This record gives sequence, C-alpha cells and structure tokens, in this order.
Amino acid sequence: MQAVEIKKGIYWVGVIDWNLRNFHGYRTGRGSSYNAYLIIDEKITLIDTAKVGFKNELLSRISSVIDPAKIDYIICNHLEQDHSGCIPAVMEKCPNAQIYTCMPNGLKNIPKFYGDLNYKGVKAGDSLNIGSRTLRFIPVPMLHWPDSMFTYCPEEKILFSNDGFGQHFAATERFDNEVNFNTLMYEAKKYYANILMLYGHQAATALKAVSTLPIDIIATGHGIIWHKYVDKIIDNYKKWSSNDTEEKAIIVYDSMWHSTETMAKYIVEAFSQKKIPAQLYDLKINHISDIVTDILTAKYIAVGSPTLNNNMMPTVASFLCYLKGLSPKDKGRLSFAFGSYGWGGQSIAQAEDELKACGFTIWIDKIRIKNIPSNEELKQLKNTVLEKLS
Repeated sequence: MQAVEIKKGIYWVGVIDWNLRNFHGYRTGRGSSYNAYLIIDEKITLIDTAKVGFKNELLSRISSVIDPAKIDYIICNHLEQDHSGCIPAVMEKCPNAQIYTCMPNGLKNIPKFYGDLNYKGVKAGDSLNIGSRTLRFIPVPMLHWPDSMFTYCPEEKILFSNDGFGQHFAATERFDNEVNFNTLMYEAKKYYANILMLYGHQAATALKAVSTLPIDIIATGHGIIWHKYVDKIIDNYKKWSSNDTEEKAIIVYDSMWHSTETMAKYIVEAFSQKKIPAQLYDLKINHISDIVTDILTAKYIAVGSPTLNNNMMPTVASFLCYLKGLSPKDKGRLSFAFGSYGWGGQSIAQAEDELKACGFTIWIDKIRIKNIPSNEELKQLKNTVLEKLS
C-alpha cells in the first residue's frame, strides 16, 4: 500500500473502505475512507489514524514513507473510532510517541478508549512546532462530538478538518478535481445532512473560527480532499449551517393499499401546479438518509401514513425518529401530516406530533381520508394545498 503525497513532505496514509454500506443508519452507497496524514519534519507527525480492523493498510502506507517507529507525535482530532481506532496499533510501533488531543473532553475520555498511553491535552490558541512547520489547534466542540477539533498548518495552508467538510466516498482519487464534482458535492451534502445537520450552530461557529485563515487544502477525515473547490465547499457549509431553505417540497409516505400513496401524488400535483419542485419518496423503496439529504434545503415537508394497529406504519415511525434526531429544531420549514385510515386513524395525529417535535411549523392541519379517497376528496386535498400556497 502506497502513501500519496498531497504536498511536499505531507502524505495521505489513510485507508479505503470500499464495502461500507451503513454508517449509524446512514446508507453509504459509495463506501468511505478513513483519512490519516503523515508530515515529515524534524518531528514526524501523524494526524488521525483509521477505523479498527484497518491497521495493516494504515501501517503499510506509513511504512511506504518511513518506519512507523520514527513517529514522534500523533494528533487525535476526534475520538470516534473510525478516526482513532488504530491508535493502539500505531503506538505499538512507536511507544514513546506523544498523543495530542483536545481538552478537556478529549483528554478526559481518550483513556477510556485506549488505556494508559502518553496523552497531552491542547486548547484553543495552542500550537505545536514540529520543525519547519507549526500546527495550530482549533477546538470545534460538537462537530459532532465534544472533543472534535481542527488542526491547521499555516506554513502549508492546510486545514486538517476531520469530520468537517467530509464525505463517505471511496475512491482511488484523492483530490476534488479528480472526481465528478456533482457527485462529490452531493456526497458532501448527504454527509452534512445525516451527520451534522443537528449541529448547524456549531458548524457556523467552526466556520467563523477558520474564516480568517488562508486555506489551500482541506484535508478531510473521510472521502476526498478539497483543493480546487475549497471556496465552494465552504460556501455550501455556510448555506447549510444557516438553515436557509429553498422553494421545494418533499413528500414522504408509506401505504398499504395505495390510498395514502394516491393522496401523496395529489399533493405533489398541487406543488407542481404552483411551479414548486416536489419530490415524492415511498419509504418502502427509498432510504431515510437519502430523503434527509433533500430535506436539508427543503421548505415544505409532508409525511403520510395509513393506520396500522393504532399506530403509524413502522417505516414512517422510523423515518420520523431519524429525522427528529437530526432536526435543527427550526421554525423555517412548513410541514403537515396526511393519510387514509379504516377506523381509528390515529397515525395521522401521531405523525403531526412528531413533525412538531422536529421543530417544524404545522402549515396545514392533519388531513385524514377514510378508506379509499373519492375523486371529490382528492380534489379537496389538492385545493387545500393550493390555497395555502396562494
């Protein structure tokens, strides 16, 4: 396994996880990578490691540049084990290396993960001289763990951003200009929506912390390294973290006998008639993490479910639980619940309650249609939406 030199004396030594398809409930159809970076200087420094189980690939890439025993410093930007899991394996090779982690949370918690090793805490404003280069530490708590931090090298204008600006994207290419831009930006948006959307305020604070830094390269913890499109990914993070929405609608549903599905299609027609882009998602077919990616910038969200055993359909309940965990609790998104029912009809009120819990504004009172919707009921449903859009 060969390292990739990303700047003179600085190497990507991470690993590629071609087969990753699920990350905490988030579908990762393009796999991922666990990026680590080796800086050759007076003090040889490793920034981040890799997920447990990938130590051989990590050590092989390091060994293609230097003997791992020569590593002096290890920077742990984030304790989550997809980034820090190989610390014990690396420390076996260089037992006297100093591990730097963010204080207080990183320093407090890292021994619980890896036992008694040589740890040192750093805080905002601290820097580490490694020879011809300096590393500055920028805590970014709750992006997306309390211990998260960026590391910045001013001499090289490189921001080692760990989970910030990342994507779950496995590729042999390392830089943003080497892959399809639209695919890359979609994966960056999907990553933000499914990992960081809840932490929009913290993302905005992190952006402010690096706003005055000259940045040529953003060396991410997952996926592709930003170089040509640094400005574009920063601009998108500003947009996403501000929680601004676009005039578009997302309609999500499950259906047993197509009645709720028919209602969903009439809702789509209403938005379309007003020239508002609308996307229809059947939860039996579409994964929740793909839907949430569209919700990130959508102004309107409608959720439909028939009633099954006095409850929502399990797919709808799962989707709303996932969405509630990620929701930034804003009032900028307009939502409503709908569905058909046979007798009790409790599911529609339950869906509405969950949308309220997400922090969304209930824009239309829950819409319930008993049994198979008639043409007149469907017309009325469509008109209700149209009137609200007028």
